[in-house]
Amino acid sequence: MTISIGAHVAQDDPIAEAKARDATLVQFFLGDPQGYKGPEVRYSGGAAGLRADAEAAGVDLYVHAPYIINVATTNNRIRIPSRKLLQQHVDAAAEIGAKGLIVHGGHVNTGDDPAIGFDNWRKAVQATDLKLPVLIENTAGGDNAMTRHLDRIAGVWESISTADGAEQVGFCLDTCHAWASGIPLGDAVEQIRAITGRIDLVHANDSRDAFGSGADRHANFGNGQLDPDELAGVVRSAGVPVICETPGGPAEHQADFAWLRERL
Repeated sequence: MTISIGAHVAQDDPIAEAKARDATLVQFFLGDPQGYKGPEVRYSGGAAGLRADAEAAGVDLYVHAPYIINVATTNNRIRIPSRKLLQQHVDAAAEIGAKGLIVHGGHVNTGDDPAIGFDNWRKAVQATDLKLPVLIENTAGGDNAMTRHLDRIAGVWESISTADGAEQVGFCLDTCHAWASGIPLGDAVEQIRAITGRIDLVHANDSRDAFGSGADRHANFGNGQLDPDELAGVVRSAGVPVICETPGGPAEHQADFAWLRERL
């Protein structure tokens, strides 16, 4: 089984970053991951150039949406700009020919009924023109998070399944986040697939912190607390493209790729 493995890279020239790592896929931000300003393509050839050059180079592009997007919240001053930003990133990612847009599950406020967050996700899917797959990612911490625990992921999925465009919503499984949130890696793929019916992308990351810690701190493979066989097992079971969001540049990422391939 050949699984494509790439990395999260700087956004100025993702194709050069892919070549530096001998990778056939990369993930990057479009603009500021912490701001509401909207996406920007920093590639010198613009959106059309990036799309054409990536196709010519045989590199698949994935875009990570800004961390601040939270379409689940009951706070209108966050939810409404989040929906707008989500649509802008869907449009921009589709324009560069990206294979998917990864977005975090968000959270509700303390004391809010999680069901409101689930329904807000449904409304967001319904209201967004999904021109490419939007991949919801499981997150590591937060008591009120929408995609930290399996029961909450199930709530989100059940709710969005009734929305128009639901078939364009997929799942991105992050190994560090699963471990930190208290989801055992041994059967994580089976558990998630039983809920969502699909996994579209794996974020393969080791974790600096303990199981169930709620801490989101990635580590290079073998330098964290994940069992190497379980980490490789997730990648093998999922059988989908892999993005390493591990520290470092081309040399560190190539070492991570080699570590993972050895165990697959």
